[in-house]
Amino acid sequence: MRNDQRAADALRPITIEKGFQPQAYASLLITMGGTQVCCAVTMEPSVPPFLRGTGQGWITAEYGMLPCSTSSRMQREAAKGRSGRTYEIQRLLGRSLRTMVDLALLGEVTLRVDCDVLKADGGTRTASITGAAIAMRDAITRMHREGGLAKMVEILPVAAISAGIVDGQALLDLDYSEDSTAEVDANFVMTGDGRWVETQCTAEGKPFWPEDFGKMAVLARKGIDELFTLWAQ
Repeated sequence: MRNDQRAADALRPITIEKGFQPQAYASLLITMGGTQVCCAVTMEPSVPPFLRGTGQGWITAEYGMLPCSTSSRMQREAAKGRSGRTYEIQRLLGRSLRTMVDLALLGEVTLRVDCDVLKADGGTRTASITGAAIAMRDAITRMHREGGLAKMVEILPVAAISAGIVDGQALLDLDYSEDSTAEVDANFVMTGDGRWVETQCTAEGKPFWPEDFGKMAVLARKGIDELFTLWAQ
């Protein structure tokens, strides 16, 4: 039995608090167990140089962990420079969010989502993706409501979850204690129509079998299907 008495295929308790940062164009606080991430969207009336004059919009993301989000204080990245892990997660966030909508239909605006981890207990990147996608949906809906989009665009839901092999067993939605001892650590990103956006799967010690990957993918699909119910909020 897991530390919190969850079944192997169970998610941690999840809540979404909309409008967590009222100054943002759209924002929310996503809580998954002991992990909390603030996701806030800014709309900028410009695009990167390579898109100027194309009529196409852009979606990008930034990610960071607050100094006291973990058990020991982390140095601010503004002081030490961003880590390779941070850049990797930011790129993953951006790729995932850009699958949600046809950028050519947005006009020349940039939607930038900031994902700031307030509390870290495993799954910060996947919680960031799930929360950022819902916040992005809210921002695009607001653009249409306020006249920034003449016609509402189709939005493809996106969500993400972690899975892993711990003590030989496939588990869904790892907390830190499980993630730190996992033999295999994986992250899955999926669209609402059942297509994978990205999978990241790493053996922390000895290699794992294809059957193990299959077990984790089945758990991830189940968990992500449950996460899509958050889109009704």
